[in-house]
Amino acid sequence: MLEFLVLTTVFCGFLGILWQNNLINKVIAMDAMSSGVVAYFVLMAARRGVFVPIANDTSTRAYADPVPQAIILTAIVIGFSIQALMLVCVMKLAKDHPTLECTEIESAQK
Repeated sequence: MLEFLVLTTVFCGFLGILWQNNLINKVIAMDAMSSGVVAYFVLMAARRGVFVPIANDTSTRAYADPVPQAIILTAIVIGFSIQALMLVCVMKLAKDHPTLECTEIESAQK
């Protein structure tokens, strides 16, 4: 059930990118889609019965792999930087055009 909700979030973000006409709404939809993808990977990597990989005396325990955690952290940072770049581009378009609607900006370019 949780997988369905996370994948629904990704799908809603994708549809928001396709159907929204306002650039700010597209940026928000892209962020929702990115958050859904990160949540999906976290959900798939989560397992019960594994422990934090801390060096100690017992070596018979099952340890969690830290590589997926590092990849997810990197994905979060990259998603944040892409969102910031998109917002800067939207600010530049807003300075050049009086609107943030995609159809009006595209018609002004022709």
